[in-house]
Amino acid sequence: MRTRRAFLGTIGGAALGGGVLAGFVRSGVAGELRRVLASFGGTPAEIARNEAFWGPVQAAFTIDRSIVNLNNGGVSPSPLQAQIAQKRHLDSMNQVPPPVALWRVQEKRAEAVRERLARQFAVDAEEIALTRNASEGLQILQFGFDLSAGDEVLCTTHDYPRMINTFRQRERREGIRLVQVQLPVPAENDDEVVSLYARAITDRTRLILVSHVVFLTGQILPVARIAALGRERGIPVIIDGAHALAHFDFTLGELDCEFYATSLHKWLCAPVGTGLLYVRKERIGDVWPLMAAPVERAEDIRKFEEIGTHPEAQTLAISESLSLHQAIGPANKAARLRYLRDRWARRLMRHPRVRVHTSLEDRFSCGIAVFSVDGEDMGALNGMLWNEHRILTTTVSFPTGAGTVHAIRVSPSVYTTLEEIDRFCEVVERAIGAS
Repeated sequence: MRTRRAFLGTIGGAALGGGVLAGFVRSGVAGELRRVLASFGGTPAEIARNEAFWGPVQAAFTIDRSIVNLNNGGVSPSPLQAQIAQKRHLDSMNQVPPPVALWRVQEKRAEAVRERLARQFAVDAEEIALTRNASEGLQILQFGFDLSAGDEVLCTTHDYPRMINTFRQRERREGIRLVQVQLPVPAENDDEVVSLYARAITDRTRLILVSHVVFLTGQILPVARIAALGRERGIPVIIDGAHALAHFDFTLGELDCEFYATSLHKWLCAPVGTGLLYVRKERIGDVWPLMAAPVERAEDIRKFEEIGTHPEAQTLAISESLSLHQAIGPANKAARLRYLRDRWARRLMRHPRVRVHTSLEDRFSCGIAVFSVDGEDMGALNGMLWNEHRILTTTVSFPTGAGTVHAIRVSPSVYTTLEEIDRFCEVVERAIGAS
């Protein structure tokens, strides 16, 4: 039986060169990782604090440890196995004439990825479109419904700028009206959030957009209830799941929603340029594709994938990232991300000038949280973290009842170590004069 030390040695050596990488694939270490992680017992809360469990997970990535990446809410690196798979599929496409490798082989193999994702997230494979990112999936939906001058679409001031700009373009072009409500920060009352949407609905409301996780603050919104509200009123509800899927433990099936779009290169750690669009089967025909599809596909989820010739390598490599997600376990993963969130947030909150603007109640947030420091220029602090210490975070600004808050967003991932979290805290504490 191989020891954990031997296992880590195998993974570490695998990152050294192309020849070793090929041996790594043949060695069956991916299967061994699953076996190692499965050997650990305990509740998710116990697993979250067990560094012996997370060591092999951290070693499955090839990141440069001279950089501390705490901006995984932007895009996450892929594990080594996904990188290898993507390169293998690209090599295959370039070794065999593309009409054979790409269209006759790889496009058909992508159906297995569709099926695995559907099984993992408890929906029908015929309801899953494989897209390039959340923005593409959301814009398919935002542009896909017929609207007329005077029709209203409803979202919040905290939704993603690209999605707001999509509606703004329809305002300029078609004369629709965008209505935005402002969320409380933090929002720790689901009834209040649902009520905000309900009160903003009028007899002209034709479409609602809601973020599952607010990209600015990490706030988890009660999207299942808002989706139900839309169904009651006969209004389609588009859920922006860019920061939610594979972040914490839920399935699309349990949300009972009709329209959901997400990126897979964030919390699933799939290759950059991968996303998922879910449309309930009976609603597929109600949505126009962003790029034209033949009429024969009007009821086919694949009509949303009509983007012309494109590589399938990253799509096929999703399977490797999904396997790692399954090996860790969604509940264990969420517990770890919340443990890392609490480790930095609760430590910094000891300083009287630090304000954490994200609820630390688990049902309202997971791995993303934001903070500000009274009297500090948060842009300058963010720049110092990167320029002087190679710690990557990002700045965000959002409106509240008391004015605009300028803050730093922190989003570690499963490969983040406790040392990296503590190093980040130490740098911030020195910068703000914490004792």
